[in-house]
Amino acid sequence: MEQPSRAFTVTHKSVFAIAVPTTLAYLSTPLLGLVDTGVVGRLGDPAFLGGLAVGAIIFDIIFTTFNFLRASTTGLVAQALGAGQTEEQRIVLVRSLLLSLVLGFGVLLLAPFILNIGLWAMDAPDTVEQATIAYFTIRILAAPLTLINYSVLGWILGLGQAWLGLILQLVLNGTNVVLSIAFGLYLGWGIEGVAWATVFAEGLAVLVGLIIAWQRLSGAGPVSRRSIFDRAALAKLVGVNFDIMIRSFCLLLAFAFFTAQGAKFGEVTLAANAVLMNFFLIAGYFLDGFATAAEQLAGRAVGAKHKSAFDSTVRLTLAWGFGLAICASAVFWFGGPLVIDLLTTNVVVREEARIYLIWAALTALIGVLAFQMDGVFIGATWTSDMRNMMLLSLAAFWLTWWLASPIWGNHGLWLSLEVFLGMRGLSLLARLPVRSRQTFARV
Repeated sequence: MEQPSRAFTVTHKSVFAIAVPTTLAYLSTPLLGLVDTGVVGRLGDPAFLGGLAVGAIIFDIIFTTFNFLRASTTGLVAQALGAGQTEEQRIVLVRSLLLSLVLGFGVLLLAPFILNIGLWAMDAPDTVEQATIAYFTIRILAAPLTLINYSVLGWILGLGQAWLGLILQLVLNGTNVVLSIAFGLYLGWGIEGVAWATVFAEGLAVLVGLIIAWQRLSGAGPVSRRSIFDRAALAKLVGVNFDIMIRSFCLLLAFAFFTAQGAKFGEVTLAANAVLMNFFLIAGYFLDGFATAAEQLAGRAVGAKHKSAFDSTVRLTLAWGFGLAICASAVFWFGGPLVIDLLTTNVVVREEARIYLIWAALTALIGVLAFQMDGVFIGATWTSDMRNMMLLSLAAFWLTWWLASPIWGNHGLWLSLEVFLGMRGLSLLARLPVRSRQTFARV
């Protein structure tokens, strides 16, 4: 019978050992988007750029919805690591891979329906629609591969091997960048070449990820079928994934609603809001690194039944998260005008964006608690609270918008977004002592 792991100490070093490589891995994703845009932009037809943009939105919705595969796997593996259950670490990976395959092929079967819904919702011109179809019908082939990569990355992060996760992401996004340029420009395949680049890159990342898993698991015996399909464990996996999926969907809904309401104030305000949202997205890539550290360390502490390590995880990741958020908000406030000028050349949009800059600068500071609490609750697999507090925060968002937007216009819309971000973090923080007592009372 496997013995629980010894108590461990959470230090600044252990937090940074996960946060730094994870942040670097996440930062490689927007670089890929810039390269794809640059490649398609050099084709000379604006319809191709529109098709890429519409296709990217559709895929963002699909894969953000299924990102629970990464998150749940990280939390469950980290708990198994903390409990010293090496067999369970393997079983969680196998279960997650099987679920990835099922969901991935399900997405393939539903691809025509997803595409039609996406095109209907975006209501793009015919030329853009044709470009979107060309891009989507190729890239969708990578759906099972993408979800497998989510599972493998979640397993690696759950083990605390963040540098391996960075290598895997660099293989994925680096290969994608090189192949996008090669296929799209040098071979002249255009937007189809960019799509094929993603398919091949996802396939190579799956191969590398499975090799890493095989090497780490070499020498271990086969996992029993009975263990994989254990009803209680499967029910927990499905429940955790469903909760995180609802949370992710609500997050997408909130930001989509924000964009749609901004459009009602005119195209200048819509463009200004789009420019300013980049401030929050940039901050998010950095805050996600410490949130992932919270996932792994909190999950490991829960598995080890080690309350001291859990409390240290919460304290240290919050301290570093808030420190980073304060710096980000200061940089955005003082350097915001320069960033705005870099992102748009339109004088009217620049002036409009400056009016609402303070709101964008505050998003990192107000939203950091939500990032960190999400990490803690995912690691501890307290996902029902995440789901419930997200629904509560979404209701607060809509209520604030309903009250404030008719009076203060776009300022009221931004206020409602800040309320949404703040409510998510504060509501989870309020639940933290209760869940912590319940979990560690069993020690």
